[in-house]
Amino acid sequence: MGEILNAHGISKTYHTGSVEVQALKKCDVSFKKGEFVAIVGKSGSGKSTLLRILGSMDKPDEGEVFIDGKNILQLKDKEIAAYRRNKIGFIYQDYSLFPEFTAYENIIMPLALDNKKADSIEIDAILEQLEISHCKNKFPFQMSGGEQQRVAIARAIVTSPAVIFADEPTGNLDAANAAIVAKMLSVASTNYNQTIIMVTHDKQMADYADRILVIADGVVA
Repeated sequence: MGEILNAHGISKTYHTGSVEVQALKKCDVSFKKGEFVAIVGKSGSGKSTLLRILGSMDKPDEGEVFIDGKNILQLKDKEIAAYRRNKIGFIYQDYSLFPEFTAYENIIMPLALDNKKADSIEIDAILEQLEISHCKNKFPFQMSGGEQQRVAIARAIVTSPAVIFADEPTGNLDAANAAIVAKMLSVASTNYNQTIIMVTHDKQMADYADRILVIADGVVA
């Protein structure tokens, strides 16, 4: 498997009044196609900052980030918005589903925004893989937290992005649903050869990943 994402010398310092917080210190990371990687660290370790920079949501003070061979830090704002829509998927802790739309409608939303036709057979297959076929026509309020998060995973997968970033995806779930979601991320990575990078503080959830990176005090071990 070839590399799909690599970053070199990533540093980031935040300034709060007269206080400087060095969130990341010369971090080097790389990820292969189809790999499910967990980034583990305590609160304030820099893991969320790293995820935001890798996902183009924030810029480092120095360093380079390449996704699918393209240096995303050299893209202009309009270019990065389009690139993010086509090449990057996000899964959030709060699911971020549209409450007025069904699971199916939420899943096809990224395709609709790009005027792409949804393949209903492919989406049915994704729903089956994630064990949420029964949720297809349900609204978010009719689903459990675990089911909503699996819908969010399906929405991220449907565009076949280069990389999916998951920011504490099990943080709002009880232990049983968290385990199911972590398992389904692993299933998605394997079955769709999808690169998934997950930030978590939960070592048990990280154990579902192919590889674990530990970050402490802004340094990736």
